Amino acid sequence: MASPLLSSLVFLVLLLIVGSSEAKDFLVGGNTEAWKIPSSPSETLNQWAEANRFLVGDSLVWKYDGKKDSVLEVTREGYLSCTTSSPIAEHKDGSTVVKLPRSGPYYFISGAEGACEKGEKLIVVVISERLHRYRGISPAPSPLEYDGPAMAPVSSGQKLAGGITGGLVGVLAVIGMVARIL
Repeated sequence: MASPLLSSLVFLVLLLIVGSSEAKDFLVGGNTEAWKIPSSPSETLNQWAEANRFLVGDSLVWKYDGKKDSVLEVTREGYLSCTTSSPIAEHKDGSTVVKLPRSGPYYFISGAEGACEKGEKLIVVVISERLHRYRGISPAPSPLEYDGPAMAPVSSGQKLAGGITGGLVGVLAVIGMVARIL
C-alpha cells in the first residue's frame, strides 16, 4: 500500500499536468478599456501580446462599445494595410470572444473608421500545445511572412535529448527520491 506522502505527491504531479493544459481566456490588453486608439505609438496592444503566452485552445476576450467599434480578424495584408472591407471574421457585439484553434499568427484590427491607422490593432502568436508541453522553442516565422510582436521565450531550462527539459527531469527525480525514501 502506498504511503500518504507518495499518494499526495502523485496527486500533485497529476494536478500540475492537468492544470497546465487548460485553455485560458485572455482579456485583450488586460482590461476592459484596452480596445481603443493608443494614447501614444509606444503603447500598443502588441506589447501586451508579447508579454503573454497563447496556446492552441485559448480565447481572446474584447470589451468595447459595440455601437462605436468592432473587432475584425483579418489577413496579414489586411492588418498591414488596415483594410476593413473583407475581414475573415467581424464582431460587433461589444463583448467578443475569439477562440484560437490553431498555432501561428492571428491579426485583428478595429472596424471603426481610421482607428486601425492610428494603432488600434493587434497581432497574437499562438504556439502549439505540443511545443508548450515539451517546452521547446517554437521556430519563429520568417520576417517576410510575419511582421508582428516577438514571441517570448518558452523556457529558460535547457533542452535535453529527446525533447525532455530540465523541469520534467527534476519532477521525475523528486518522485524517485520520495519513492526511494518510502
